[in-house]
Amino acid sequence: MRNAGWMERLSMGPLILLVTSLCTVTALTCEGQCGQQLQACSCHATCSSLGTCCTDYRQFCLVVSPYSGTMFGGTDFVVLNATFPLDSTVICRFNGDVYTAGYVDVEGRAHCISPLLYETGFVPFEISMDDGVTFNRTGMWLSVHSGKLEAEFKVALGNATQWQYYGTAGVGGCLSLSWKPWQIRADTVNIELWAYRETGEPYSVSWASEWKYLYSLGKGLPNNGSFSFVPKPAESPFSEWELGAVRVSAGSYPDGTRDVHAAWSEDHALAWHLGDAFRQDSVAWATAKCLAWDMLESRLPNFLNETLDCPCTLAQARADTGRFHTDYGCDIEKGSVCTYHPGSVHCVRAIQASPKYAAGQQCCYDATGSQVLTADSIGGSTPDRGHDWGSPPYRRPPRVPGASHWLYDVLSFYYCCLWSDNCQYYFKHRPSSDCRTYRAPKAGVAFGDPHFVTFDGISYTFNGQGEYYLVRAASKGLTIQGRTERVKMENGTLAKAAMLSAVSMQEKTSDIIEVRLASQRDHLQLLRNQQVLSFAEQSWMDLSGVFVFSPIPQNITVMFPSGAGVEARGRGGALAVTVLLPEEFSGDTLGLLGQMNGDPADDLVASDGQVLPPDQNSPEDLFSFGAGWQIENETSLFTYDSPYLLDTYCFAPKHNPDFVPAFSVPEDPSDPLYAQMSALCSGEGFPLCRFDTLAARSLDMGNATREAFLAHVSVVEDLRPVVSCGWLGPPSNGRKAGTQYLQGATVNFACDPDYVLSGSPERTCQADGHWSGDPTHCVRDNILGIVLGSVIGSIALVTLIATIVSHSKKQQRRAPETEANDI
Repeated sequence: MRNAGWMERLSMGPLILLVTSLCTVTALTCEGQCGQQLQACSCHATCSSLGTCCTDYRQFCLVVSPYSGTMFGGTDFVVLNATFPLDSTVICRFNGDVYTAGYVDVEGRAHCISPLLYETGFVPFEISMDDGVTFNRTGMWLSVHSGKLEAEFKVALGNATQWQYYGTAGVGGCLSLSWKPWQIRADTVNIELWAYRETGEPYSVSWASEWKYLYSLGKGLPNNGSFSFVPKPAESPFSEWELGAVRVSAGSYPDGTRDVHAAWSEDHALAWHLGDAFRQDSVAWATAKCLAWDMLESRLPNFLNETLDCPCTLAQARADTGRFHTDYGCDIEKGSVCTYHPGSVHCVRAIQASPKYAAGQQCCYDATGSQVLTADSIGGSTPDRGHDWGSPPYRRPPRVPGASHWLYDVLSFYYCCLWSDNCQYYFKHRPSSDCRTYRAPKAGVAFGDPHFVTFDGISYTFNGQGEYYLVRAASKGLTIQGRTERVKMENGTLAKAAMLSAVSMQEKTSDIIEVRLASQRDHLQLLRNQQVLSFAEQSWMDLSGVFVFSPIPQNITVMFPSGAGVEARGRGGALAVTVLLPEEFSGDTLGLLGQMNGDPADDLVASDGQVLPPDQNSPEDLFSFGAGWQIENETSLFTYDSPYLLDTYCFAPKHNPDFVPAFSVPEDPSDPLYAQMSALCSGEGFPLCRFDTLAARSLDMGNATREAFLAHVSVVEDLRPVVSCGWLGPPSNGRKAGTQYLQGATVNFACDPDYVLSGSPERTCQADGHWSGDPTHCVRDNILGIVLGSVIGSIALVTLIATIVSHSKKQQRRAPETEANDI
């Protein structure tokens, strides 16, 4: 009877329109209707789990495998759960204007070949089965930055150092590359060089990007997974292309055929391909290139002032997950192989590009956790004119993922630092930002039988059942909602306790992101605009107005353009959610995570705008406060794709008035759980651990609560503000000892031979952000003698003049006395 009830309510057109904002139309086919709720069936992504799909849903609303591939193109993907006539002429259209040829295999399954794209993220595609007459079947394709693609899907360049320095002094020989033969379904392969350039005036409408086939390295070779060759210097105009990638494709295709099934290497500097001038004197060639780049940078707009400042410490950089993410080229979790940043153990990149120039920021840290600066080391942090990961709307310079960054920030490093000894030019235009303007975000958290710690540090418990606002920041357009449900005990009965089971969020017009508990314990499921997304192929996804990252099934991080970050963790059968907000959100947040303004006294603002007085903090008062932050169907960001969710949250009050949780639980030493609970729940956070263990009758949940609390304490400590005095350089004709510039750090100075120190030999970073002592200088011995002699001479002269003046005045006083005596 229950299923009949929800099916009857599901057919109520006006209510479903209200709850899901889906259009109601009279057609019974999904052709041209994907994403819509029809009158008698559905073409919406939720129809599969609800059992309401139209019969042709999978024919027109496509699911493909694989769903992702390199942005360079060449991935062959197949349409699942649908068959088509074998004589169909398939054409695939991406983004409305990029076409590739598809085909139908012997099993009647339609295939597309992904095209070379100049963007990352989900790209809409359409398929025509009638040679381009109608494009009525739609789906989404995930275009992936080549650096974020798993190694098994790429062509691997053999000795990376040899490829990097080929043609410089002492580096030559045979180059090798390899691939997985299954990547190319052919007996023979062609191996080609494709290259990238940008033309036109920078930052003008004529600025354009281009990937182009240059020439073949081998044709009709056996598809055995390896190839070696001795590179020859390219002739003009090919030698003018300095950035490129190697493509391996089926040997049946003519040279340079675009958008065919293929595998690609990562883009790289084409040292091995450059002309005779580079081979004859690579240092002179690179120096000339470096000087030309220096002149170009001098006339381009200064982007440094709009890049985000680096965190001061490694702990801050790793904790500020809403604004910074690991740079895969220098990752402490993968052994700190930092090729371009010697001396560093970990680097992060600012997630968002700067607003006007689409620039990036990179921040690197040493083993002590201190930031490495280019003024001290070649391995220091560097800003980027082109963000490595690109920037919406992509496609045009300097927003092309990977390639723009290579042209303006990496090749120039090769010119000035790797192929010649002219790093001073590079670091003149790519200086490290210290961290003097960095401001750490504030963290709020919800976990366990929901316990909350607000952004300003107020802790309380609200364990109602329903859907509520965690954060509502109107001026920033950020909404974060949480769903709680009853805790099911090990014996299958429901406890008088609740837990967070889902969180949904949106910033302005971004994709709606929902993270919820999956069927497998502690695993999480992500939905984009009410459609489930899988992390099976990619751990990072560029979505519309938001990025998501999931390194393991139990963790998902969501990152918005404002710098707001949401970390969801599956622990102990419940969801724990941390929200990180930068200081720009101060004074603009309401909801269960409080008003973020640095004043804990007014944290708990009710939905009617009244501040909960400090004396009204009983569990019942807090329960009433939390219930007031229930959402409404009209504002809900959640997905209701099961009978349970429809009955419990969609067609029911958003706050369950019939559920009254346990506000306290008695502790009985005779309780079988008591001894284990007492052993588990000790130290900081133990009251919450004990409460949840007894309320849920679960040591697992109690332990998860304890771990979530301690993790929050650690994050708050990692984000603790620190004082930076800024970089302090060595004096001219001298040196310094010390490369740390935070409060308490000391820098010592010494002078070169024949120079003596003037000023402070040691300076300490003080709590007010200023260095102690006086500026330090090194001056020559004879200059100092002259200066000292001049000073001493001046003092002697002043003394002599003062003596003469004094003597003169005494003589004047004596004259009248003599005259009087004479009379």
